[in-house]
Amino acid sequence: MRSYGMYDASRGLTLALAAALAGLALWGAAEVGTQTPGRFWIAMAIVGAGGLVLALANHVGTWTKGLSMRISPSTFMVAFLPVLACVGWILLATQPGSGWQEGRLDRWSNSIGILGLVKSVGLWHGVLAFGFGLVLGLCFDGVPAPVEEEIPAHAGAATLPARPVADEPLTAERRWTARRGRAAPPAEPAERPVDEETQTRGRMPVR
Repeated sequence: MRSYGMYDASRGLTLALAAALAGLALWGAAEVGTQTPGRFWIAMAIVGAGGLVLALANHVGTWTKGLSMRISPSTFMVAFLPVLACVGWILLATQPGSGWQEGRLDRWSNSIGILGLVKSVGLWHGVLAFGFGLVLGLCFDGVPAPVEEEIPAHAGAATLPARPVADEPLTAERRWTARRGRAAPPAEPAERPVDEETQTRGRMPVR
């Protein structure tokens, strides 16, 4: 059985560090407070950052596994955008005082009959902000890094079809014969010597 001791230990330490950072973010948001609309949105941003850090902790060391981190467009559209709309609506409608668009969203919620639901869920401002950051971090995913294919230098050259093995001896013999013919052309036949009597007969007139 394969052992994952070092991997499990490093992953556990990474998650512990991320949880510590998320807890530090919650402490910082509590120090900022939510008494005014400005402080409220700063605190919600800090809490959302804590959730984001906790989600991204799972991707620490992705490059050591031969992966690259990317954001999934489908997950972003199907999961994150609805969460953004719902969390944004509730936080805007339940922010302290009379913040930006607070009165309008209260009227819209009352007109469609969800004002009681918005007020009840709005009691958990920090949970909504933390879940918002967590869902945003879960939209990231580790995928195999693209590998560039090396094109050989002779890829563009036309390749000849392979010659059958059975034709190789005959082809070699033809090449040897052709080289022999080019190196040593056939000699012309030697002329036959003609004796003097034959030459004399050839010059005598015929009667």
